[in-house]
Amino acid sequence: MKDQDTFFKNRVDDLKNMAFQRDIVTFTDFLDLHQLHMIKDLKNSFPGIVTETSGGYEYAERQMAAFIPDALSYEWEFPIRCLKITKTVEKFQENLNHRDYLGAMVHLGVDRGVLGDILLSEDDAWFFCVDSMADFFIQELVKIRHTSVRTQMLPQTEPIPEPLRKPVQGTVSSIRLDAIMSVAFGGSRTKLLPFIQGKKVYVNGCLVTANGYTLKEGDIVSVRGKGKFQFLQVLSQTKKGRYAILLEVYQ
Repeated sequence: MKDQDTFFKNRVDDLKNMAFQRDIVTFTDFLDLHQLHMIKDLKNSFPGIVTETSGGYEYAERQMAAFIPDALSYEWEFPIRCLKITKTVEKFQENLNHRDYLGAMVHLGVDRGVLGDILLSEDDAWFFCVDSMADFFIQELVKIRHTSVRTQMLPQTEPIPEPLRKPVQGTVSSIRLDAIMSVAFGGSRTKLLPFIQGKKVYVNGCLVTANGYTLKEGDIVSVRGKGKFQFLQVLSQTKKGRYAILLEVYQ
């Protein structure tokens, strides 16, 4: 991991240098939560360069970073495209999940860095990719497992769907991170502790390593290897001092 982090920091330095020297906007690929946290730590490490991130829609987990000269004189946009995947033969459709879609894309031989988030409905899927790869996916992504699909550019008149979220209620003794994670994912605090200690838990995109961290209503928690949820509110407090809480777990 340290070697990977060093390589990533060097790559960021190269992109910032290029942006500064050539007076252009430079971009990373899509970054995971760990890399995005590193970007925040490095945000002010190069005077004269402004850093922005985007994943193509609000609350995207995987995002690109853009490095922008502070005196830039032209308009620019993130090189991100949204594609829609539609099942084509109703008779032979399968119930497909996030892993099925991602596996089919990676099986085409592409690097994970060219892919952003994948959003699902009961029948269709939408995903974000680097714009230079859009035509490739349109031509080559024609089957997910045994289901034939059609991949197309998202029509401009069609809105990007909201991520599917499942409401979950439970009770906790306190509004601690580990307690609320146990409601979101099931299992004991002890089993979830290694995720926190292993630096795999992010609250609103920031790394959190304290299991006693107090969540606030509206916080979005992402756990690498487990999933993502939003802590919505405390519904009530019992006579014994426990809190009834409401979450929404991303599907």
